Amino acid sequence: MCGITGTLNLTERHPIDPADMRRMLGAIRYRGPDQFGVYAFEDERSGVALGNARLSIIDLGGGQQPISNEDGTVWIVFNGEIFNYIELRPEIEKLGHRFQTDSDTEVIVHLYEEYGPDCVQHLNGQFVFAIWDERARSLFIARDRVGIRPLHYTIQQGALIFASEMKALFADRRVNPEIDPKVLDQIFTYWSPIKPNTIFKNVRTLPPGHWLLAQNGDVHIEPYWQPSFPPASELLPPKMSFDEAAAQLRELLVDATQIRLRADVPVGAYLSGGLDSSTITALIRHYTGNRLETFSIAFSDEAYDESAFQLQMAQHLGTDHHIVTATHEEIGEIFPEVIWHTETPIMRTSPAPLYLLSRLVQQHNFKVVLTGEGSDEFLAGYNIFKEAKIRRFWARQPQSEIRPLLLSKLYGYIGGLSEGNTAYLEKFFGKGLTDVSAADYSHAIRWRNNQRTRRIFSPDLQSQMSSANPIEAIPLPAGFANWHPQSRAQYLEITLFLGEYLLSSQGDRMAAANSVEGRVPFLDHRVIEFANTLPPHYKLRGLNEKYILKQAMRDLLPENIWNRPKRPYRAPIHRSFFPNGKPLDWVAEILQPDKVAEAGYFNVTAVAALTRKIERLGTLGETDDMTLAGLLSTMLVHQQFVSDFTPLPPIGGGDDIKEVVKCIEYGV
Repeated sequence: MCGITGTLNLTERHPIDPADMRRMLGAIRYRGPDQFGVYAFEDERSGVALGNARLSIIDLGGGQQPISNEDGTVWIVFNGEIFNYIELRPEIEKLGHRFQTDSDTEVIVHLYEEYGPDCVQHLNGQFVFAIWDERARSLFIARDRVGIRPLHYTIQQGALIFASEMKALFADRRVNPEIDPKVLDQIFTYWSPIKPNTIFKNVRTLPPGHWLLAQNGDVHIEPYWQPSFPPASELLPPKMSFDEAAAQLRELLVDATQIRLRADVPVGAYLSGGLDSSTITALIRHYTGNRLETFSIAFSDEAYDESAFQLQMAQHLGTDHHIVTATHEEIGEIFPEVIWHTETPIMRTSPAPLYLLSRLVQQHNFKVVLTGEGSDEFLAGYNIFKEAKIRRFWARQPQSEIRPLLLSKLYGYIGGLSEGNTAYLEKFFGKGLTDVSAADYSHAIRWRNNQRTRRIFSPDLQSQMSSANPIEAIPLPAGFANWHPQSRAQYLEITLFLGEYLLSSQGDRMAAANSVEGRVPFLDHRVIEFANTLPPHYKLRGLNEKYILKQAMRDLLPENIWNRPKRPYRAPIHRSFFPNGKPLDWVAEILQPDKVAEAGYFNVTAVAALTRKIERLGTLGETDDMTLAGLLSTMLVHQQFVSDFTPLPPIGGGDDIKEVVKCIEYGV
């Protein structure tokens, strides 16, 4: 985990001042507080500056950035880890390259010298890096395949400005943040922006699996990897038996876990009590000799708490286990700080407990943890996949009164959906029931329900909302229509939810806030590519989710862990902001009618009605809960970044800074 920043003159000439990088790095110093580095280059043709805030994990003494090739003509700043760097290094040395460090960063430099943009194909890792090639006068930036590490950029006054986080962009005086109403509409519909959009106008994200090349005033962006599935016709008969596939999945996960333990600092693991994190911790225990410390979130609210399963798993493995308990009020109190790090509105409070969890990790002097994200997306773990399967089964006999009752088994945690009320289930899940060929069949109900949250928008914002079918805004790959329905559902979940919400707001940002790096074995690209070739029924057997993973791991886990039904990770919403029916002080302050009106995003009367409903009833339904989270987080984004942005101080005097400045124009 690190943070990177940079600027490149494209069509206008701006002075290249290392002080600009110090300001940008200061804004994200928590991402890498150990060391800082700045590279600056300027001549009559080009001007570029790169910055790095380092969280030292590999080659603690020699890996300070920026790092160059042998003759100092290719320079890199890097955020992330290359897990196969040990295997790559001897291959590179055979090609004649000499290494100055033992870091994984330097491996990328020499790969780029040999292969140019195709260097990314050799990397197994989670990364964003920027490489300046002095001879070609080119800047090359690449992001890992699924977006574990973030990269944002903007073009202002003829300059490309980029950084790991948007607040670093805003530390550049040329960038003025402004919320994009159309993207706010997307977040309230899909829970995340549609790539490459961000909540701020003219600020983009480099999409997962893409690289950017800036040269001669032009910026070119190209994909090098995208999630893909075989046509449905190629999935049967299976190319390998179920038992063979389960064994291969385990073998891949073992190696993916082992290489993610490579570090010159201790590595811990998150333990949620579910199948995914239990799988990773069990693989560490049984296939490595590493000392294992685990970290978990408990909730004071029993409706969300899984600590009994966490403790059982910790005792089963004999780990040194640490727990932090999240209360309603604590989730609400830290929410403004959470939004400072997410930098975007969110429709859930789920990142807040993860912020507390990474703080617990930091307090125990760990910099690295392994986590279980990614399994649900690639091994069909979410209820939305079961829901689509049941609806397709129901659609064969649309008049059946029995088939829709299967849906009541999925959402026991959502009021009204587990009551066995056939009329209610038919009304909620029956719209578009027989349109089974629709590209968004799996997600249309969710998106339509989410759109109800937009009723709180101001009249001006309502006028800017899209009236199109939500699926029309989503680019779909060639061949999508020929995939199995479950594959299509997985693709939508991966591209919309995984990279820009789960791995960002809940993942990278909450860990980085406390100078912690999360590593994700399930998102090793070898695991992903293998999982995507499996027949759907290997992953979802009937309504038994992640079936192949359960069978692959059953001998290493207690039965009530591996055979336990999926329980989604959630956190309380309205009770966190309105404990005892009354708003927290900051909530009352930010929802004052004059502030809501001044911001302009929400209808003042609708906001007042929502708060009165909470105070009168003391509870909210699922849609109103999402509305409240979206409302408060949007107001916080406006307050923190638009109306009153104050970046952290620049790095300076007492910091460990490596600075390389080349100003050829002036003969320096």
